[in-house]
Amino acid sequence: MKQLNVEELAAKYAIKVLHAQEVNQLSMMIFDEVCKKIRELTEVERKYLQAAALLHDIGYFVSAEKHNKHSLRMILDEGISGFTTDEIKIIGCICRYHRGSLPDKTRHEIYKDLEKKQRKTVKRLGGILKLADGFVRGDKHQIKDIKLEYNAVDNIVKIILTPLECGLPDIDCAIRKRDLFEVGFKCQSVILVAHE
Repeated sequence: MKQLNVEELAAKYAIKVLHAQEVNQLSMMIFDEVCKKIRELTEVERKYLQAAALLHDIGYFVSAEKHNKHSLRMILDEGISGFTTDEIKIIGCICRYHRGSLPDKTRHEIYKDLEKKQRKTVKRLGGILKLADGFVRGDKHQIKDIKLEYNAVDNIVKIILTPLECGLPDIDCAIRKRDLFEVGFKCQSVILVAHE
C-alpha cells in the first residue's frame, strides 16, 4: 500500500482543518521562540512538529475517547511518505502525548522503544504541541502572537500571549496542558496575556 503524505493522511481521516491549521500555526510560533530563547532545535524537528500538529487529531476518526492513542496507532499503521520508520514513531508519539498522561518509558510500548535522544525530542515537541493545542478552543482564532521570556537562573519560562482584538483568550486548558512542556524543557512556566 502506498504511503500518503501528511496532508493526504489528514484529508483521508477528515480532520478539522481549521483546528489543525491553528494548532500548527501556534506550534510554529512556540517552536521559533524556543529556538531563540531556550534551546536551538533543528529543521528536522520542526518538520516532525508540523506533521504532528496537522495529524494529532486523526484518531477522532475511530473515537473521541482516547483519540490521541488512536492517532498514534493510525500513524504507525498508515505510515507517512517522506519519513523513515523511526521518524514516523517519533511523530506518532508526539501526537500520542498532545493530551492525557506524560510519556513513561516503563509503561508505554512505542515510547520506551525509542532511543534516549528520540524520547527527549518527543517530550520537547510533544510539550510544544500540547501547549499549542491547549490555546485553541475549537476553531476559534484567539491569539495573534506568542513570545517567550526565559530566566535561565531560575529556569522559568514566561509564555506571553498577544490576543486578537476580539477579547481575552481562554487559557484555562493551556494551563492544565503545560506539564509536558515543563518536563521537556526542564523548567517552570507562567502564561501571561499581554495588554497592548
